[in-house]
Amino acid sequence: MTPAVQQLKKAKQSFQLLEYKSDPQQGNFGQDSADKLGLAEKLVFKTLVACDDSNPKNMVVAVVPVSGQLDLKALAKAAKIKKMRMAEVPVAERTTGYVKGGISPFGQKKRLPTFIDSSAEQFAEIVVSAGKRGLSLQLAASVLQSVLGAQFAKLSQ
Repeated sequence: MTPAVQQLKKAKQSFQLLEYKSDPQQGNFGQDSADKLGLAEKLVFKTLVACDDSNPKNMVVAVVPVSGQLDLKALAKAAKIKKMRMAEVPVAERTTGYVKGGISPFGQKKRLPTFIDSSAEQFAEIVVSAGKRGLSLQLAASVLQSVLGAQFAKLSQ
């Protein structure tokens, strides 16, 4: 059981675990997840870690559909930060406690401000990483918002 699953169980939230055989050679883990689970790309969301360009220790989490690209300007505006860039992979892994391709918005070692692309609001449920490659969570976007204190914003291009 991953820290993400533990956090959701502790919060008594409804979710479904989805397992699939992850391809470690796959560069696009979100796309791999959508393909293997047979889900539309717009329903599967990736968890990305970005940081303040002038203060890399000031980090935030963005949850965006695998079908889109994170708009760093939009994330900066939502986070009220002048300019943002993607966090370096080792820093993101160390901060969240997860490996690239398995970073979950839930159960992170250090709780970071979280922003969810507003497209998630149109679906009954979305899919996010459960904290390891090959394991995903299917849940309502409102669960992300309530458990993580997340905010919805237009984040993807």
